[in-house]
Amino acid sequence: MSEQAGLSGARESYDITLPVRNYTPRHFLLEVKGKTATVTLNRPERKNPLTFSSYAELRDLFRALQFDDEVKTIVITGAGGNFCSGGDVFEIIQPLLSRDMPGLLQFTTMTGELVKAMRACPQPIIAAIDGICVGAGAIIAMASDMRIGTANAKVAFLFNKVGLAGCDMGACAILPRIIGQGRASELLYTGRVMKGEEAERWGFFNRLVETEAVLGEATKLAEELSAGPTFGNAMTKRMMHMEWDMSIDQAIEAEALAQAVCMKTEDYRRAFEAFANKETPVFEGN
Repeated sequence: MSEQAGLSGARESYDITLPVRNYTPRHFLLEVKGKTATVTLNRPERKNPLTFSSYAELRDLFRALQFDDEVKTIVITGAGGNFCSGGDVFEIIQPLLSRDMPGLLQFTTMTGELVKAMRACPQPIIAAIDGICVGAGAIIAMASDMRIGTANAKVAFLFNKVGLAGCDMGACAILPRIIGQGRASELLYTGRVMKGEEAERWGFFNRLVETEAVLGEATKLAEELSAGPTFGNAMTKRMMHMEWDMSIDQAIEAEALAQAVCMKTEDYRRAFEAFANKETPVFEGN
């Protein structure tokens, strides 16, 4: 890929109209079943690396999902037994060598916009991770709300292995909040591989399952969340994100307001009526 091709790729945008179930991506797979959207990174012959174009299309998909009322949960996974091998060596890393500083900043800003879009999505995002999950792939997993992994998974934030800093796409802000400052420091300074059992022990994976079950377990969890009070779930995600920058007192006040809003939903009324009638509530997300 030429430098100019890479530059134009970073500037790409994709017009994704709602509902997203009608959208056919160019650079990955998308399936919406019921209330769950499944995104599959689909370059299995290369362990599903990202390109300028797939970064841009993923960013725009997650931006569109923010406004899709049909989708209540999102699963992201990779094809062929691997999650994602990060940025493609010849389609991203090599073209970046010939960019000037404004061009490099344009690229790094674009990649960060993907994480921003994922965190801004009201829907919980569940990553189903098997095999290789490194570089930008590890970042996508990190930016998800929950991660179901396998013992065969290999997670690495290997930016320093290519001469860069570990502070990529929000890693220094988000990763310590998942696994703690000391453990995050070790992974970001060394770029070493964290295998599946260690990832679960450190809290990066919510749980481990067998390889053949990883997507099914992630989907099952997504469906369980989709059957719950999805307005409340969206509020939980929003507050968890906002409260990173709040004091405890500010967080308590913000949660008081958020919970008061949720108490005006029909789902709250449904839960009371079901309890009073000794029934299981059927939530509708409003």
